[in-house]
Amino acid sequence: MENRKLKNSELIRKSTEEFKSAEKTPLIVILDNVRSLNNVGSIFRTSDAFLIEKIYLCGITATPPHKDIHKTALGATETVAWEYIEDALELVKKLQEENVQVYAVEQAEDSTFLNAFTPQKGQKCALVFGNEVKGVQQKVVSASDGVLEIPQLGSKHSLNIAVSAGVVLWDVFSKMKALE
Repeated sequence: MENRKLKNSELIRKSTEEFKSAEKTPLIVILDNVRSLNNVGSIFRTSDAFLIEKIYLCGITATPPHKDIHKTALGATETVAWEYIEDALELVKKLQEENVQVYAVEQAEDSTFLNAFTPQKGQKCALVFGNEVKGVQQKVVSASDGVLEIPQLGSKHSLNIAVSAGVVLWDVFSKMKALE
């Protein structure tokens, strides 16, 4: 059997208005001092794919509009809700007060491997992704409700942040959909 690639015109895509009014996945993304604008744009695009509720840009993380974010976001900065909050720790505490479970995505003592993590049905989650070199700030890791770690078997023990976000968002998204 031959599988024919679909043309762009055959893909069912939401308009910006349809995206904004669609029911969102109860997931929030927090970018903690992400320095690469291409990574920021890529995470916007991934967040669009999984109908992520909102992205918070913290610390040195650049904000739209910017040509380098736009280059990889391909318009997702127009669909995914976002907000700049300077202090990631203050944001984590505010979200926790709103009954959001916050998980740092990091390599840490007593972390939960992503494959062993199951979100609670009906529980909104926030996922914190950190700086490309330093990761999530220790004070943010310490304040989080838990730490999720992507199991890695190779010699490098690190993934690009945009790749990490894609892996984690897909995994948590698919587990949340399975709980529905």
